Amino acid sequence: MKRVVVGLSGGVDSSVTAYLLKEQGYEVIGLFMKNWHDDSVTISNECPWLEDSNDAMIVAEKLKIPFQVVDLSNQYKERIVDYMFDEYSKGRTPNPDVLCNREIKFDVFMDIALNLGADYVATGHYCRKDTEIIHGKPVYKLLAGKDGNKDQSYFLCQLSQEQLTKALFPIGELTKPEVREIAKKANLITADKKDSQGLCFIGKVRLPEFLQQKLQPKEGVIITIPADFEQYTKRVSEFENKEAELNYFSTKFSYCQDDGKVVGKHQGAHYYTKGQRKGLNVGGTKEALYVIETDVLENVIYTGEGKNHQGLYRNVLFVSNKESHWIREDLTLNNGEFMQVEARIRYRQTLEKATLHKVEKGLYVAFEKKQSAIQEGQFVAWYQDEELIGSGVIS
Repeated sequence: MKRVVVGLSGGVDSSVTAYLLKEQGYEVIGLFMKNWHDDSVTISNECPWLEDSNDAMIVAEKLKIPFQVVDLSNQYKERIVDYMFDEYSKGRTPNPDVLCNREIKFDVFMDIALNLGADYVATGHYCRKDTEIIHGKPVYKLLAGKDGNKDQSYFLCQLSQEQLTKALFPIGELTKPEVREIAKKANLITADKKDSQGLCFIGKVRLPEFLQQKLQPKEGVIITIPADFEQYTKRVSEFENKEAELNYFSTKFSYCQDDGKVVGKHQGAHYYTKGQRKGLNVGGTKEALYVIETDVLENVIYTGEGKNHQGLYRNVLFVSNKESHWIREDLTLNNGEFMQVEARIRYRQTLEKATLHKVEKGLYVAFEKKQSAIQEGQFVAWYQDEELIGSGVIS
């Protein structure tokens, strides 16, 4: 009998994951990851992990499977939280959920599971795994979940072949309503429980307040850039080659304080991210203001009026060699090669047609349509058909 360790989070998805695996004849062990106990950066007295671990324990008792809590808070702080603070301090926007999967669930947690004699680690992600024999060796594929509304493959975009070898995603073929129906029929306490919000396995933390615990407030100005700013209308000269053209269109607009007018003040440019509308507290404009750029060195926020402001849009982005990652290593591009894909730069974004261009220093992702709020530090993931084949951190 194959042994599977399930990351029981106290939610309905992981509960049904454990239930289905037991029904399929696996020997199932439930582990709850405790990823947080640093009170210096919590912002409420609520303790969601206690409630969640209790629900996970009740599910395990119901399913008659062994259960224990594993404390991974030191590793989570080192690998996720410290990285987050560092990235925000540089004016970049990290994605902790992608990192949590790569660094915690499918690394630290997976090691614990394998030490318990597990053959596999299973999570409640809405995605699927497939295998194909290529050149006589098994190649593992990460496919989108059947429920297009819940597909979570993006969050796993940094997994490796080695990690996928040991991974199972039992609910990937199901929709969310089907998962809840299974939980109800099995009388699982989590059947009607709301989906968790907030940071991966930490819970209810509002990001600005969370960041203020480590990144000190620092007053600066909010400047609005007019819609007819000269860089938006500048005519493009001819390019000597394709790489020069891609480099030009991937370069973000640059602003100085004289390019617009001061419309308000803020408490720290590092608390804001491109595309953000809430939290600016500036009135008197026809349309809402959106953050189009942050300058953490000068502590200035640049904004534009309306969600169609040209300062929000680019159609090319760059990923450096050290930040690019291929799940399908056999499809890795060589210098000068290109590939037609579909790509997204954030979770739940509709996949958009794009072309990957490999150059000496990295990879350009050129979208057919301009994308709103391309933000350094976020992950771009690229797909062919339903398969997620690679990803990278936007430079």
